[in-house]
Amino acid sequence: MLYFSLKQKGGARVLIGVLVNSAAIIIGGFLGAILRNITEEMKDTVTKGIGLGVLVLGVQMAIKTQSFTLMIISLCIGAMIGEWVDIENRMNRLGLFLEKRFARSDSNFAEGFVTASLIFVIGSMGIIGSIESGVSGNHATLYTKAVMDGFLSIMLTASLGVGVLFSAIPIFLYQGTIVLAASVLVRLIPPELMTELMGEISAIGGIMILGIGVNILKLSYIRVSNFLPGIVVMILLMCVQYVYF
Repeated sequence: MLYFSLKQKGGARVLIGVLVNSAAIIIGGFLGAILRNITEEMKDTVTKGIGLGVLVLGVQMAIKTQSFTLMIISLCIGAMIGEWVDIENRMNRLGLFLEKRFARSDSNFAEGFVTASLIFVIGSMGIIGSIESGVSGNHATLYTKAVMDGFLSIMLTASLGVGVLFSAIPIFLYQGTIVLAASVLVRLIPPELMTELMGEISAIGGIMILGIGVNILKLSYIRVSNFLPGIVVMILLMCVQYVYF
């Protein structure tokens, strides 16, 4: 069925929005690496500005929830699953492996890879844009996200190192998977349920975005990656609610 769907939509053309988004991050990463001679004061101020902006984005996303209780339940269950699976440390180990392989002299490689991956992955634009690409072939939202991610990649790379550049890999895999799945699954899900799902996924993502902002500003350290299973828990709980209640 997946092969048939891709064939109908023109093969790789359905992924053009994802490819552009990933390319923007890579280009921004190269530019950021070139501009790494900017002053530490400028990098610090710009990074803190990004952190503040991420906090605001997280609040905007989180307050849109229609079921605060369900969001907290999903977040807590997801956190327990994430801690059990040890997602955060696994991502860090992947970053450290890439650091040893590609950037032995860059001590911030793992931090840049993990931070950028989470910032670029979690968000309503990536989810909605990927679904639009998969369902209708409209890549406008992902193009807009590509512009935003590209500029953010410049400053993140200048501040955190070339690990940011490698975040294009999980972004491509994550958004590409949504595009391919959306081209099939969206046809099978009732429109009203899909609308609710998108709102709640964005809200729980907003809470995680807040955690990222806190980490960027170094106010504390939150293992944000371990909250990621909460998104899956939210989807499952909402589907059960829709079917039985």
